[in-house]
Amino acid sequence: MTRPVVHVAAGVLLRPDGTFLLAQRPTDKVYAGYWEFPGGKVESGETPRQALVRELQEELGIRVGVAFPWLVRSFAYPHALVKLHFFRVVAWQGEPQGKEGQQLSWQAPQAVTVAPLLPANQPILRALALPAVYAISNATELGEVNFMCRLSQALQNGLRLLQVREKYLHSDALQLFASRVITLAHEYGAKVLLNGDIDLALALGADGVHLTEGQLQHCQRRPDLPYCAASCHSESALRRAETLGLDFVVLSPVLPTLSHPGAATLGWDKFAHLCADTSVPVYALGGLNRSHLLTAWERGAHGVSLLRQAW
Repeated sequence: MTRPVVHVAAGVLLRPDGTFLLAQRPTDKVYAGYWEFPGGKVESGETPRQALVRELQEELGIRVGVAFPWLVRSFAYPHALVKLHFFRVVAWQGEPQGKEGQQLSWQAPQAVTVAPLLPANQPILRALALPAVYAISNATELGEVNFMCRLSQALQNGLRLLQVREKYLHSDALQLFASRVITLAHEYGAKVLLNGDIDLALALGADGVHLTEGQLQHCQRRPDLPYCAASCHSESALRRAETLGLDFVVLSPVLPTLSHPGAATLGWDKFAHLCADTSVPVYALGGLNRSHLLTAWERGAHGVSLLRQAW
């Protein structure tokens, strides 16, 4: 017998320093003592966002100001099949308080000090550690010397995630270039993914690999690297990325690009539609710059991926 799906709105309250709020479940609830992102069931006639606003008012005594739709994850608990609609809440009125007697704790994504966490919330912590901008290398156009100077400056300015994608470098030159990028990026604590080449990523000590959509569709299991991402242009590719358990994806092209003039684009409406039920963080790519971050967040993106505009 198929169990009914219980829809839940969950709020990831984020402060400017990147810390987020966790709440401990009261003693009179299932999984008492476990920590979770605050929220609750979506009632009949409510949208997930309406439920979020109501639940955070009831549980924490705050009024939600700005909340971006983010991830949607399903989880089968012994007592219920739950579909969680996560929102990143970045502005609210009032100071959060445990209105139901629950304990509250502000935590950092990579240094959570409370336990145990509800199982459905574990993948969210990894997603929270991803930065808002995912840069793509552009040494072919800029020249390697110029690019390395710009990379150094970008890292000093806070860039923490980038992809090495240089289609026109032959293997030896690519290996040398990628090695230099990884060495420099790691000095700043930034993570580097290599486009398409799993073996080279392993050999050079890269943080991960970024699969093409073609590789994604033929991949039988997630590559054995700390991070794995993929390029997606369709709903079927997004579903495949979810099945493989990838860390994030890039969805494109959103707007017209210099690289592919005249090519069909998704536009923001279709982008938002594709993101609306996705369990992996999505970066928007194609004709964008940093000023598009707010628009991307409003459409469900985790952030933006930039090529020329990153440098």
